[in-house]
Amino acid sequence: MKNRFHLLLGFTLFIFVQCLHAQPAEQPVKIIVTPDHADWKYTLGDSVHFSVTVLQNMVPINNVKVTYQVGLERMVPSQLQTVILPDGKLSIAAETLNEPGFLRCIVTAEVDGKKYRNLATAGYDVLKIEPTVEKPTDFENFWNTAKSELAKIPMDTKMVLLAERCSELTNVYQINIQNYGNSRLYGILAVPKKEGKYPAVLQVPGAGIRPYGPDLELADKGFIVLTIGIHGIPVTMDTTIYSNLNAGALKNYQFYNADNKDRFYYKRVYLGCIRANDFLTSLPEFDGKDLGVTGGSQGGALSVVTASLDSRVKYLAAFYPALSDITGYLKSRAGGWPHFFNESNLAFFNNKEVINTLSYYDVVNFAKNLKVEGFYSWGFNDETCPPTSTYSVYNSITAPKSILIFQETGHWAYPDQRAKVNEWFMKKLKQ
Repeated sequence: MKNRFHLLLGFTLFIFVQCLHAQPAEQPVKIIVTPDHADWKYTLGDSVHFSVTVLQNMVPINNVKVTYQVGLERMVPSQLQTVILPDGKLSIAAETLNEPGFLRCIVTAEVDGKKYRNLATAGYDVLKIEPTVEKPTDFENFWNTAKSELAKIPMDTKMVLLAERCSELTNVYQINIQNYGNSRLYGILAVPKKEGKYPAVLQVPGAGIRPYGPDLELADKGFIVLTIGIHGIPVTMDTTIYSNLNAGALKNYQFYNADNKDRFYYKRVYLGCIRANDFLTSLPEFDGKDLGVTGGSQGGALSVVTASLDSRVKYLAAFYPALSDITGYLKSRAGGWPHFFNESNLAFFNNKEVINTLSYYDVVNFAKNLKVEGFYSWGFNDETCPPTSTYSVYNSITAPKSILIFQETGHWAYPDQRAKVNEWFMKKLKQ
């Protein structure tokens, strides 16, 4: 009974963590911030006016004090002011941009002792944003060598049926296989019970340390789905173990060994995604041709990286990819998560060894080598994976590509947004 409780608790946490990137909860006080172009897009030299309305119970608040700032995303604001709004409304005349990028307006208000915050972001010639990261001359050779080393390692597959997680249509297993660097790769595999051949989907995770559950919705529709963790630990343990690792041994794992391209944390992670595909394509239920990869944030990064490194991948769907144009801060603009060179981290990481290492792992450099069709989606208000960094990836892609922008979203996606991307993804894999 205790084990079943822990499994249920773990799966509940899995669902909760997935919801962290869902739209924010409603609040009684709302700050509405909008630019004056309906699509939030501008041409270099255009002026932008941001309209602000502060509402309580959907009615403008009289004599509310607000503070607003305007500037390049995640940079020191060029405009900063505190004002009293007699009727709860304000129009802000902002500067323009003379280079492609994003101009962000952040507004905070204090009502009844509680602070509220919202933002809007104007995009200037966003399809002309160019990356700042440089591509090493031996980039392809580095990764080809790493893949060759991985290929020599036997998978040593271990599968355990998780009967309590199966559905009427789908069998669910915890799997672990041998990965690069004498580590193991763990994941949750969902396979349709009905005899036949099926397309396969690799789901790669966002940042963090957590348990994982099966994607029964997708598997019940006739897909093999493998959801992996990246840390070389089982993905069905008691939730306190992940909390302890997050506070201890794996805290800030994204920065580990960033001064050495051969020992950086993400080398094993990137190769682990290829190893996951080794496993998926070895399954007798796989149809032999239709393999896709999808994820958001860190998972968006891993989706692009995996599709770039592994020719077996036919399609990818990525939400707001992290690890993108990380060096942006060194060129006075926002860089991608995990923000190696922002104000907090600059003193620790601004050296040639780290900059060199990151050039082998930046998603931009993988995007340049993509050969397969992809669908991408994010919003202009993302403060975790700034759109300057994600557009640096998108604009570097020469393979067939589509993009779905929901301007007001931050580091989250609407259900309709996810549904449209998933519809495209499933249609492509089953055509």
